[in-house]
Amino acid sequence: VQNIHHEPSGAFTGETSAGMARDAGARLVLVGHSERRHVFGETDEQTAKKVALALQAGLIPMLCVGETLDEREAGQTEEVVLRQLRAGLGALEPSQAGHVLIAYEPVWAIGTGRTATPEDASRVHAAIRSALRQHAGDRAAVMPILYGGSVNRGNAKLLLAAPDIDGLLVGGASLDAGNWAAIVQD
Repeated sequence: VQNIHHEPSGAFTGETSAGMARDAGARLVLVGHSERRHVFGETDEQTAKKVALALQAGLIPMLCVGETLDEREAGQTEEVVLRQLRAGLGALEPSQAGHVLIAYEPVWAIGTGRTATPEDASRVHAAIRSALRQHAGDRAAVMPILYGGSVNRGNAKLLLAAPDIDGLLVGGASLDAGNWAAIVQD
């Protein structure tokens, strides 16, 4: 599912709890996606609650982290990404953190046609991996870190070849069956 509510239950009309998502057959949940953070005002605190609730409900959370264009241009990429990462994992024990997937999705690249270069993405992924070692210990080495941000048929292969990029979080390109098939086959 693309979102869950940050409370386990209650009168939250229109929201989906982690338990409801699991009972409906979901196995994985996006948490902290850029649109949730920037359009709906989701905070780091709410993101942390969602990650913990997802794990408690037996779901696999994919924690999304990424900077805006203003933050990138101000040289704050690593600071913002690591703040979001640490906050998202902050309520977890190291053994729990090892069950979270991470997606680096620079906000400035989502739906804009712009994408981080493989080198830029790899550098941020390396910083994420280093921070994960501090929180998840040895499990950090096997925690997948995906790149998402205007992934398409033309850049997917190059991104996947870059160090520390373990997979892709494909958005708009997955809506066209031909493009999606080409990305998967490459």
